[in-house]
Amino acid sequence: MKLYKKLIIIIMLLCIFIYVCNITLLPNSVILIQGETLDICTAYGITINELTENNQIIQASSNLNKSKINEIGKIDLSLNLFGKIPLKNMTVNVIPRTKVVPIGKAIGMKLYTEGILVVGMTEIEGKKPYETSDIQEGDRIVEIDNEKIENTDDLIKTVNASNGKKIEIKYVRDNSIRTTNITPVKNQEEEYKLGLWVRDATAGVGTMTFYEPSSEMFAALGHGITDIDTYDLIEIANGELVTTNILSIIKGEKGIPGEIQGTIDNGKNIGKIYKNTNFGVYGNIDKEVALKIKEEDAIEVALRNEIQTGKAEILCELEDGKIEKYEIEIQKLFKNNNEDNKSMVIKITDQRLIAKTGGIIQGMSGAPIIQNGKFCGAVTHVLVNDPTTGYGVFADLMIKQMKEVE
Repeated sequence: MKLYKKLIIIIMLLCIFIYVCNITLLPNSVILIQGETLDICTAYGITINELTENNQIIQASSNLNKSKINEIGKIDLSLNLFGKIPLKNMTVNVIPRTKVVPIGKAIGMKLYTEGILVVGMTEIEGKKPYETSDIQEGDRIVEIDNEKIENTDDLIKTVNASNGKKIEIKYVRDNSIRTTNITPVKNQEEEYKLGLWVRDATAGVGTMTFYEPSSEMFAALGHGITDIDTYDLIEIANGELVTTNILSIIKGEKGIPGEIQGTIDNGKNIGKIYKNTNFGVYGNIDKEVALKIKEEDAIEVALRNEIQTGKAEILCELEDGKIEKYEIEIQKLFKNNNEDNKSMVIKITDQRLIAKTGGIIQGMSGAPIIQNGKFCGAVTHVLVNDPTTGYGVFADLMIKQMKEVE
């Protein structure tokens, strides 16, 4: 009998845990594009109802979930258990459908971190000055002795000015500010060091995905830029969009990813980067003429239910000034995936592209995917064991991320 009671208690606790997790994981706000279906995954017994301005449930629309939303604007929702017990409120922002100009041009990006990024540690004259500080790779140093640190030069000057005295360091980890102390150590060159390898900027080449005329914003890559040492998404203060010159193409092979090699050393600054996200890099273009963007080339953004498996095409630049269309096949769609940028499996079928690159290569991330005259998404990843196959991200995820940036 005791065992039976214990089982009942365990089952009840498990049910409570599932409900708590379900509610906790649900976002406080959701962005939908006009015409999309509200699709919120909830546990049994949880209903979703629309609220009035006075937070009263509109009984006439008792459950909006799984319904197509056509009215632009904000909808306040209430999540209730069995329609009686309020659990959580949620806001749905419905944005209008938009048109974008697919680009497909190779572009250079320079990203500057807020503060300086710790990418490694090293001994100084046999000592580890950082050892008791708790600073780790991936942390960002933002202040030393209440002086703002914006770049590596600031760090070097401030540490040397300490003359070996203990300094107070403010750093950021997981979006929270922490404080610690380190006593610098003098090296053989008579300079004071913390034993930290740091970096304040990163640069690379990728593909611009689209330009939206209504906001004058651009999107690129379809995925975020991560630090080469820590593999974390780089949190940036700002960035620059620059032109690039393609130097060569390294063809991809099984087990060896290929690459578009380009230089941005002499590139012209043509825009600003505001945000580096899991669904791409976003900013504003200053000089549309430099990219030869024509607003009349804008096409509609496809909703997920409009994307089908089958033939499609991508735009990409493999030679300076020459953007071409290449045939691909969308092989699989993950229409319920809102968590990452692996929304669809794509395969390169155009023999011209396979002959040039072997398939998807580094630098092609962001190449726009077009199907039936609509912008469907962007290339994001390659399968290393099969360079002709990779992943793409849905267009709506990129558009929603862009609207969050505005």
